[in-house]
Amino acid sequence: MGLFDKKYCDICGAKIGLLGNRKLEDGNLCKDCAAKLSPFFSERRASTVNEIREQLSYREANREEVARFHATRSLGRNTKVLLDEDARRFVVTSARDLVQANPDVLDYSQVTGVELDINENKSEQKVKNAQGQMVSYVPPRYEYSYDFNMVIRVNHPYFDTIRFRLNSSSVKTPRMVSSNVVGMMPQEYREYYDIGKDIEATLTSARQEIRDEVKAAAAPKIAVKCPHCGASTIPDASGCCEYCGGPLA
Repeated sequence: MGLFDKKYCDICGAKIGLLGNRKLEDGNLCKDCAAKLSPFFSERRASTVNEIREQLSYREANREEVARFHATRSLGRNTKVLLDEDARRFVVTSARDLVQANPDVLDYSQVTGVELDINENKSEQKVKNAQGQMVSYVPPRYEYSYDFNMVIRVNHPYFDTIRFRLNSSSVKTPRMVSSNVVGMMPQEYREYYDIGKDIEATLTSARQEIRDEVKAAAAPKIAVKCPHCGASTIPDASGCCEYCGGPLA
């Protein structure tokens, strides 16, 4: 086959335009089908046609999960972490219309790690001298810029990392900022730092709560004496006597 031979999408069968092909390991994918994949998926070129079909099937099923998703809390400004605290689920999205965007719905239990990654860039400031040349200040002056990235690691069949930037534009300061000295942070820096730490703490705590519940459920049950009927009993799911129903706490 020649370089400019017509190509067809191995998923939907549509003819692919000159710049519209998205290569797969064993086939071709049109840009419309590619747009339906998870935004956090990065292994497209190493995926087979069958693997892409499986993911697109999952993505369609995810629409039903989005329809059931009820956001009770929002963290962030541009790209946000939306929490459904009752169902213990979350999505990460910048979209206003969740149904149209179809963001991946994840359980708290799928979180394996969360961290705020602050990226620092340093650039020297210069001034024009009498000869019109740009030269260094004496002593040298620098400008620092910061970007705040959230990294959420998850246990998911199609991606293991969700990474997004909290700030829409870099936060610039005339001096270096230490994330270890909260009281010395400029206001805009502190705002994004607090947002990131809130997301980090919230998802970490939610994941740990579920792990603690699983651990408690797996622990051996110990018989206690009921203060109401005197029976030796194993507390039921509500912490009550299995014989008389009286509270054991």
